[in-house]
Parts: sequence; structure tokens; C-alpha cells
Amino acid sequence: MKSNPDIVYTDRSGRRNPEYISLGCDTLPVLKGRTPIQVYSDYMRSFRDTFCGYLGNTIVEIQVGLGPCGELRYPSYPEANGTWRFPGIGEFQCYDKYMRASLQQAAAAAGHEEWGRGGPHDAGEYKQFPEETGFFRRDGTWCTEYGDFFLGWYSGMLLEHGDRVLAAAEAVFRGTGAALSAKVAGIHWHYRTRSHAAELTAGYYNTRRRDGYAPVAAMLARRGAVLNFTCMEMRDEQQPEHAGCSPEQLVRQVRSAARAARVGLAGENALERYDEAAFAQVYVGYIGPADGDQIKPADFFLLFPEKSTFHAYFTESNYDIYKQDATAKTCIRTFQI
Repeated sequence: MKSNPDIVYTDRSGRRNPEYISLGCDTLPVLKGRTPIQVYSDYMRSFRDTFCGYLGNTIVEIQVGLGPCGELRYPSYPEANGTWRFPGIGEFQCYDKYMRASLQQAAAAAGHEEWGRGGPHDAGEYKQFPEETGFFRRDGTWCTEYGDFFLGWYSGMLLEHGDRVLAAAEAVFRGTGAALSAKVAGIHWHYRTRSHAAELTAGYYNTRRRDGYAPVAAMLARRGAVLNFTCMEMRDEQQPEHAGCSPEQLVRQVRSAARAARVGLAGENALERYDEAAFAQVYVGYIGPADGDQIKPADFFLLFPEKSTFHAYFTESNYDIYKQDATAKTCIRTFQI
């Protein structure tokens, strides 16, 4: 990275994010003569060879990392050093030289070379709200011909990246008996607005006018990967009004997209929760429509950063609730991290 800082994501201000290699150089030999996809493949092959005796029995599913936090998205809302704060819209991550070169090529192909000079100039900053920007406001630039071009290119690049990595994983793990899955972020803030700004900066071209999760589900279906979605434990009524959140509508939309694409759907909680209401909401998300359509088992993650948190969860009352729910609602698998 020191010799070539452009291999990581970069925002409009030139701020670099080293959490994940920019997808703009997926197929370019930027890692000592090798491409990132080749390196990812070697890593997966090493994992397969090391744990070959466990694949298909003990290890029954492999979640393939496709971006920051393992999720198929751009690092549009980094919390480090206070760069972003909920419920900010985030920023587009398309300013490393590889992403810029791709944008220039796409703009030229569209007959508008001027569109390839950089991302939207009026998209605001990380902590802003949609209506504070020219791009994301109610009838902003997002719904113009230019906006459609840029968002189509930006989200398309993310889909192509996911497809490349999953194609490599499919080739490596074929015949092992282990299923593949990929994680999609539950970006529920500003969902009630027309532009869905926070989803757009993360790479999901989902607006009031367009379903951005159908293409994601279709891509995963082609690779035989399960769609693992977050925020399954959240309810609309628990979210701050000013943030325009709707995790419940978002889960329903993603469920519909997965169902239409005939791709498996799994879910997990996004936040640290120990209460009965969270268990109940995960269960509601699991059961789904009245026609009996159900998703794969939901993962209820228990995060214990401190001993006090561990003991708080395993109080007698909380543990009794957990035992009852986990037994009756067999959709829930529990992991301690």
C-alpha cells in the first residue's frame, strides 16, 4: 500500500480506507505481479486444503468475504476517527485511480466523457442528511440521466466484484459439500426517503423507483450462494424518527428479491441484543409470509466484549428466555464471538 496507495478505496477528499482492496483493481496485477482475485483464490484454496477433513460435516457453510466487514458493499460509512456518524448518508468511494479509470471508460462509452471526471460534486459529506445535498434530495441529481448513469456504474462494479470472488470460491470449494454464502448489509437509515441515500453510497442502487436487491439476489443465485442479511432483530418503532429508518420494510424487500431469484436467504442480528423482543423479531423475519415461505436458519450472534456483558446475558431470566426461544424456534443458531 505504501508504494501504491491507490489499491485501497478513496473518497472525494482523498481519504484512504485500508480495510479492503479497491474492487477497481480486481483483475489487475497490483500485488507483486498478481491480481487480488488470484490472491483471494490462493487463500481460499489454502483454507480448503487445511480443513478438508471438516468440510461438508463440521464446516457446512462458508461465508465468503466480499468487502468491508465481509459484506458486499463499499466502505461508505467508516466510523473510525469519527469520519461518519449515524444516520449520515456516507460518501461514494470511487476516487482511487483504478475506479476513476473505469468511470472514465464507462462515461466515454455512454457518449458523455464529462461524466467521467469524478463522482457527483453535489453528494455532500459523510454526516449529512439527504435533503442537505443536491444529489440526494427529494428530486435531486440521483433521478436525472447522469444520476442513473453514475449509480448504475457504481453498483454494477460492486456486482461484478461479488461475481468474480464468488466464481473463484465456487471453483475452489466445488465438491467439498460446504455451501457458500455472502453477506449483504442491512442499511436501513433513510430508507423512507425517495433516494435511499445511505444505500446508494454503499453500492446498492435501491431507490423509491428501483429495486436494488433483485440484481444482488440474481448474482448470488448464479453462484449458488445463500444471501445472508443483517438487521433481522430490528423493528421500525425502535428507530429514531429523524433517521427515516425502516428495517422491517427493508427485510421484506430483500426477502422478496431472494424469493424471486430462488436464492437461499439467511439472517442475523446487526446489534448486540439479549432480550426476548429481539428473538421474537428474528423469528418473525424467519417465518415470513403466511404461505409458509421460510428462510434458512437465522444466526443470533452473542457479542461478549467484557465479562460483565457475558454475565448480564446469562442472568437466570435472560437465559430462561433464550432456552425457550432457541428450543421452540429452531430457526435460531447461536454463536459466541
